[in-house]
Amino acid sequence: MQPTILITGCSSGIGRHCALGLAQRGWQVIATARHDAAVSHLQAAGLTALLLDLDDPASIEEALARTLELTGGRLTALFNNGAYGQPGAVEDLSRDVLRAQLETNLLGWHDLTCRVIPIMRRQGHGRIVQNSSILGFIPLPYRGAYSASKYALEGLTDTLRLELHGSGISVSLIEPGPIISRFRENAHAAFKANIDAEQSVHRAAYALAEARLTKAGAAQPFTRHPESVLKALIHALESPRPRIRYPVTVPTHLFGVLKRILSDRALDWVIRRVSRGGAG
Repeated sequence: MQPTILITGCSSGIGRHCALGLAQRGWQVIATARHDAAVSHLQAAGLTALLLDLDDPASIEEALARTLELTGGRLTALFNNGAYGQPGAVEDLSRDVLRAQLETNLLGWHDLTCRVIPIMRRQGHGRIVQNSSILGFIPLPYRGAYSASKYALEGLTDTLRLELHGSGISVSLIEPGPIISRFRENAHAAFKANIDAEQSVHRAAYALAEARLTKAGAAQPFTRHPESVLKALIHALESPRPRIRYPVTVPTHLFGVLKRILSDRALDWVIRRVSRGGAG
């Protein structure tokens, strides 16, 4: 039977590329986005697309119900991908701003995943793939909110994998470093909306970070195309023995090694140098 997959966060970047790539491989893809305009663009690209707002449990419930109508009640896989990055020093993050980051990047994923698991249990099989980040195991200055969401995601996912042992449901994490997408653009919008840079003791660092976020054509070193994530996703979905973690990009591989071999203080020194105090 044709395999089926629900993907969140398909308006651009990784989600859109993976949705199109899997559709070309013969998957029945249900691509979702949180805005009507993005859904229309996905449909214009030939994808089956639905509205799904990870901040809204009713939207999650409706999107999943519609997905099951389209797939005949089956769901081979779920790829949780929809997320955004909220920049800002930890001391400048209000409770509401941090909660909003966790609602989208963690709690919405948890809600959707918990609704999908009973479907996969009844089938006796399924694949759940979580798109984490290098910031799920390595912190960077001024990325505390995003890193908190990804650290929590990794812990929750590792626990879920242990609890689903023997169920026929596999759980994998993809850990990308820098990938070509609209992530920086969206992060800058979140920064402008939620951080009072002028009143912060970190305003000098913020000025450097904003220059990086808004520099036309700029990309971090070792930035990869979303195709690199698609390759990892295909293995996680189609391999008879999917991996637990898929590091993607040179920085993810490098810092995975450094985290194992360096002391905490030595690793802090490397991170400060690499991030240029948060401006990088």
